[in-house]
Amino acid sequence: MTMLKRIFSPALLTLALFGGAAQAALVPPQGYYEGIEKLKTGEGNFRCEPAPKPYTGALQFRSKYEGSDKARATLNVASEKAFRKSTEDITTLEKGVSKMVGQYMRDGRPAQLDCTLAWLGSWARAGALLSTDYNHTGKSMRKWALGSMSGSWLRLKFSNSQPLAAHQAEAELIEKWFARLAEQTVRDWSDLPLEKINNHSYWAAWSVMATAVATDRRDLFDWAVKEYKVGANQIDDQGFLPNEVKRKQRALAYHNYALPPLAMIASFAQANNVDLRSENNFALQRLGEGVLAGARDPSHFKERAGVKQDLTDLKVDSKYSWLEPWCALYHCVGDTLQRKQHMQPFNSFRLGGDMTRVYDPSAESKK
Repeated sequence: MTMLKRIFSPALLTLALFGGAAQAALVPPQGYYEGIEKLKTGEGNFRCEPAPKPYTGALQFRSKYEGSDKARATLNVASEKAFRKSTEDITTLEKGVSKMVGQYMRDGRPAQLDCTLAWLGSWARAGALLSTDYNHTGKSMRKWALGSMSGSWLRLKFSNSQPLAAHQAEAELIEKWFARLAEQTVRDWSDLPLEKINNHSYWAAWSVMATAVATDRRDLFDWAVKEYKVGANQIDDQGFLPNEVKRKQRALAYHNYALPPLAMIASFAQANNVDLRSENNFALQRLGEGVLAGARDPSHFKERAGVKQDLTDLKVDSKYSWLEPWCALYHCVGDTLQRKQHMQPFNSFRLGGDMTRVYDPSAESKK
């Protein structure tokens, strides 16, 4: 008893009882710590284009499926054109930041980093994308943009080269804006009825997860994990997502589209000692295997959805970017590994850029 008293002083006892309150800082998967490949001086061929105009208006946009039936699977060409036009500045920001961060991580030219910070800083100062006047397409654009930006930002934030060390004030401004966007995204996508929770909710959770790690916000991390579990528990024994089956001819495409955010969330959770791989009897693994099988032979999806599948998206290699985090989680072998290697490198601006460089950096040297 004397020994126990000596070891468990009041301070140590308090720590033992409430140690959970002093949690470790949130971190990304190991690949985000990569340094800059080669430090190059001068601007080279890089030219910093003017930042797109910060979008501060109402997030009221037309849907590309406007006029479709409840399956929301028939493209409205005129509506899509209007949607692309009205969201052009947002998409330019997403793609531009992802591209510049990728260039900077390869070349290390100061102008590339300065331009990235200038673009993000101008939108942060304007309080862009924070409108509470929105429709479904509008709140979807908000979470997509946040996932793109935070996903790219993580590569700067955690790089062993410490590119943000000399830009702390600007980084703080940008991260505060990210946090505000994430808080609004949580409000946008919380407490939905189960029949309304589909790939959009998973993408929202990914954007919040990326921001949680970028800003070290455990509350945001916990929300993303909670939403992941809802998604994983929607996956049935055959690997189908009922709310994506409803998309009729695009059911397989939307199952594939649901995988990137779910795989990224599980990967980030694992990096922070939260293992989601076995949730709902390894549901994420089941979903991935089902989509890969469907890409080879879509008959099961045709049977389940009741209509022949549109395989257009399934022929685009970048649509399988989820294979990088998924294979890191489940250790792909055989045909799946070969398919991944054949399609590499994977680049997805909505996930923050070059996923192969993050998850399988040795792949480039094998090509």
